[in-house]
Amino acid sequence: MNRRNVVSAFAVLVLVVLAAGVGLLHYQYQHTEQTEQARTDSVNAADAQAIAMLAYDYNGVDQQLASAADGLTGDFKDEYTKLVTDVIAPAAKEKSLTVQVTVQGTAVVSAEPDAATLLLFLNQITTSSDAPDAASSGSRVRMNMEKVDGRWLTSSLEPI
Repeated sequence: MNRRNVVSAFAVLVLVVLAAGVGLLHYQYQHTEQTEQARTDSVNAADAQAIAMLAYDYNGVDQQLASAADGLTGDFKDEYTKLVTDVIAPAAKEKSLTVQVTVQGTAVVSAEPDAATLLLFLNQITTSSDAPDAASSGSRVRMNMEKVDGRWLTSSLEPI
């Protein structure tokens, strides 16, 4: 092999390594950008979904909580629907329950482009026929979100 062939082979090798490095850096950049977007989008979706799932008025509890199920996914959607149908809606109607929820703060525990775990700090104000004076309570919940077909959906909700 002459010197010209060695130099040419080395130049090609350097170009291949550089191209692979640029490709890897681009992939890492894209992943980081998607993760940051997931952090923002999942927080907005979690805040809205927490209110949809936990706030209701006994007059429209069936429709309100059924529409909240549209923002859920997996087994959690089935569990939530069963809980609403069997327990929450009947109790809300029987006791004239009204629950208002505000999200006081949300923190991202972890995020990936298609999944996020968040901690939400909630305030709830509840009134009922048994206790017409508003009762206020605070709570914390851990919410897992998954991006499904471009939408952030709740896959679990756990009180802490």
